[in-house]
Amino acid sequence: MIGLCLLVGVGYAALLYSAKAPWSRAVNYALAAVRFAVVSFLCFLLLSPFLKSTTTSTEKPTVVLALDNSQSVALFTPPPVLQQATAGLTRLAETLRQKGFTVETRTLAATRAARPDSVRFGAPATDLDGLLAGIGETMQGRNLAGVVLLSDGLVNQGQAPEFADYRFPLYAVGVGDTIPKKDLSLPALSYNRVAFSGNQFPLEAELAYDGYAAGTTATVQLRENGRVLQTKRVALPAGQRRVKTTFLLTATGTGKRRYEVRAEPLPGEFTLLNNAKFAYLDVVKGKLRVLLAGAAPHPDLKALRAAIQQNNNFDLITYLPGISPLKNQDFDVAILHQLPARSGVGAEVLAQVAARRAPALYVLGAQSDFGAYNRLGTGLTVQPRGSQTDDVTPVPNPGFSRFTFEEDALRRFSEYPPVPVPFGEARLSGGAEAALWQQVGRVATQKPLLVFGGTPARRQATLLTEGSWQWRLQEAVEHDDRPEAYDRLVLRTLQLLTQNANRKRLDVYPTQDAFNSSDDVTFGAETYNAIFERTYGEPVTLTLTDEQQKTRTFTFAPTPDGAPVHLGELPAGLYRYQARATLGGQAQQDAGEVLVQEQQLEALQSRADHNLLAQLARRGGQRLYFPAQLDQLTQDIEKAGYKPVIYEQEDLKDLINLKWLFFLLLTLVTAEWATRKYSGGV
Repeated sequence: MIGLCLLVGVGYAALLYSAKAPWSRAVNYALAAVRFAVVSFLCFLLLSPFLKSTTTSTEKPTVVLALDNSQSVALFTPPPVLQQATAGLTRLAETLRQKGFTVETRTLAATRAARPDSVRFGAPATDLDGLLAGIGETMQGRNLAGVVLLSDGLVNQGQAPEFADYRFPLYAVGVGDTIPKKDLSLPALSYNRVAFSGNQFPLEAELAYDGYAAGTTATVQLRENGRVLQTKRVALPAGQRRVKTTFLLTATGTGKRRYEVRAEPLPGEFTLLNNAKFAYLDVVKGKLRVLLAGAAPHPDLKALRAAIQQNNNFDLITYLPGISPLKNQDFDVAILHQLPARSGVGAEVLAQVAARRAPALYVLGAQSDFGAYNRLGTGLTVQPRGSQTDDVTPVPNPGFSRFTFEEDALRRFSEYPPVPVPFGEARLSGGAEAALWQQVGRVATQKPLLVFGGTPARRQATLLTEGSWQWRLQEAVEHDDRPEAYDRLVLRTLQLLTQNANRKRLDVYPTQDAFNSSDDVTFGAETYNAIFERTYGEPVTLTLTDEQQKTRTFTFAPTPDGAPVHLGELPAGLYRYQARATLGGQAQQDAGEVLVQEQQLEALQSRADHNLLAQLARRGGQRLYFPAQLDQLTQDIEKAGYKPVIYEQEDLKDLINLKWLFFLLLTLVTAEWATRKYSGGV
């Protein structure tokens, strides 16, 4: 093909320059050569030629120094030994870099440190699997020679590393102390997080001990606000390492309570950091009474009943017209299944709900009287078109913030079978919000499926399907008889309906029941105008007061996106808060409590677990080292013969895309034209 291109070029040049020309023979030959080159090369470009280039790069072997910078390492490793270890790792890094290695330093927080001897050991928990698995992920596809892990082997968070598979050589360096020490600790408290006012509840404390002879007795106290409530003397049996004791308390009042269980120090104890633990309880008024009423027997009623009975905080009352009698008894919230009904049944229960102004969840279906329902003022108006229905599945509304859906719940929702809803028009009004939208097939619509509305004095919700029993049944089949997403949806709906009626124009609340001392404490806030419409942008002042009467003040303004207020980390304790704002020229305030729990995870175990480190090292064909053996570790890494990896990358580039060729051809054509013009040619 190249010969044909050259032949075309020769023919074109001969045809053009074979006739007598007004310029010299030398110029004629030169012009013919230019025309031959241009035409031949243009024909060659029509064949789509390309250039093949090869780029070679070299990646040095990388060694990652993974440091367990948890508090237990600093607490239970003698300072000279820990300093020897970090200094030895720093020398190891410098030596390996001189030998052609790349060395990186990582800590538990997945951050990189400049030098091992600059790391501070203050992490509140140890997740070795998170550290090692994170290194494996970030170094995937790179020339990872190995990981040097400095740790005491104590793990209190994440997956157990002995059951994980790390696809790189692991060199373990053991610190800490494996010799048992005299110590008494409180590793765990067992109790119910919610207690009902006036009821007795047990609080079980587990004591762990080491190094004490048979017959030793420990004194354990239960305190509240520094006041001793109960004292127990517990014998520490020989041949055991743990023993339990139980306190029996009576819940008084309502609100959040913090109890301290403290073991009095024994002679010769190594540390007192693990001698106390806190229990955090929410004392509530009593169980919430739920009225479950239906127009007729239905599988939904059984599914709702099963979901409610999963939670001990609810008492259930059921009513079916003509089957179970309606007693004139008190209830806090009602579930009205297809009530009001077209047949008129259930009028007496509707009258009781209206008389008590009780919050209610309406479940709409084929027997519902939509005209009567639309007059209830739930914030939703439904205009069905005959008896037609749509088959839909639930889709969470991302703008709904009154409660959240877990990732697991979202996955389970996507597995739910379609259920019937009235076909027609459904309009929201009066500040009502949809928690769930309807999805028809694969199309997510803006039609509501679960709606929260009503007034601040009487909250109401509506579920637009009588087929939710299928969701619970499907979830139970697919997830080992654990329909958790459905049950959580029902319970959270009832909890939201039974929250204290919000007659306040300023509502400030913690986003969790309790925070840990390492958490970012966050608050939500809502402000309303005189007719209880949401407003935004008004400044709110929040004052936190701890148990020592120390105050912290924060100022913020609620935003339309519902973003929480971040207060940062707070010391453990029970905080009382007061919020103030001026809304429409009137001063408003709100108050409450928030708990911050202290977790002394790193002080619970003082005995290092070097067996774990040796096991991890042996799995990769290596062994356990100690701080005095770091020079030997350096030599072993050098002897392992890790080599740089050479990568070759081929690049194919079409010749026609080279810009300089265009300008070269343009220059040749221009030179030919200028020469002909200058020499008198046409």
